[in-house]
Parts: sequence; structure tokens; C-alpha cells
Amino acid sequence: MVTYDATTEAVRITVRPAYLDDKSDAVGGRFVFAYFVRIENHGVGEVQLLRRHWTIKDATGRVEEVEGDGVVGAQPVIPPDGAHEYQSFSVLTTFEGTMTGTYLMQREDGSRFRARIPEFHLVAMSN
Repeated sequence: MVTYDATTEAVRITVRPAYLDDKSDAVGGRFVFAYFVRIENHGVGEVQLLRRHWTIKDATGRVEEVEGDGVVGAQPVIPPDGAHEYQSFSVLTTFEGTMTGTYLMQREDGSRFRARIPEFHLVAMSN
């Protein structure tokens, strides 16, 4: 499985996408992709993930923006040298696309920054 990673202000984000053939319907134009995310805090203080923002593009160039609180219903606090992992999914109407985005993070002192989620490719039949 291919992994993608990016580091912003000591927060490292790693993403591993996977095509879910058994959940997809190529004839019907429904391509389902899982993605596994690991967020590591290599800083000296804890950070909390407050919000997510995703930009999802399909092969036709159609763009969908998704924004909301936390990830999978949680706003995890990640201690120094700690990590948070979760998995989610995305459905495209084309056999390939990309995703990228940011997490709004908050430090212990209340200051905030946007941690970059690396752009990753979604390709059907790539497993």
C-alpha cells in the first residue's frame, strides 16, 4: 500500500488509501475508497484536532469541499510523542481522483495552526 505524509509544525500526518472493490460498483459509477490516517505529535506540548477540511477531486475535475468538526466524531487530544489513528472512506463517481486538506489544530496555549494533509491518489483496482 502506498503511503503519503506531510509534517506541519511538528505534527506528522500519514495517509494510506485503499480501493474497496467489494463495496464498489464500476458499472454504476460508484467507486469506494478507504483511507487510513495516522496523526503524530512530535512537538513538546499536546495538540488537539478541532476541525477538518477536505478537497476531493474526481477524474472529471469536479471538486467537493468537506468541512466539519473533528474526525469520525472525535476531537482527539494528542500528547507529545503520541498519535491518533482513524479510518474513513470516500465515494467517487470516477475510477480515480485525489484528496488533500488540513486539520485545524490547537496548542495548549490556545494558539492554532493548520496541519497539512498530504495530497493522496485514489485509483480503482490499485490494490
